[in-house]
Amino acid sequence: MTLPKAARLRRRREFLQVQQRGRRLYAEEVLVLALETGGSRPRIGITVSSKVANAVARNRVKRWVREAFRAVRADLPALDLVVIARRGAPTMGLAGARRALEAARDAL
Repeated sequence: MTLPKAARLRRRREFLQVQQRGRRLYAEEVLVLALETGGSRPRIGITVSSKVANAVARNRVKRWVREAFRAVRADLPALDLVVIARRGAPTMGLAGARRALEAARDAL
């Protein structure tokens, strides 16, 4: 199940804007960048470098983060999130991804 287009960051400039002006929140195996927007709903962008793991593990990490975002999306204010996976991300599991996004929600 995919996230609707309105819930995703899709353009490079959107990612760069969040990375340059957003708050950095280090949560376990991921870095969460958050930028408050005047939009009507939260949006997410996910970055998993090839340095993190092979393609299978990278896609698994992205699925975990998307599912965790679906679980906490209703509790988030209107902001843009960029989740950048670090080397330990393939071992975090769905629970770790959910903890990271909940920590980001609580920090804002």
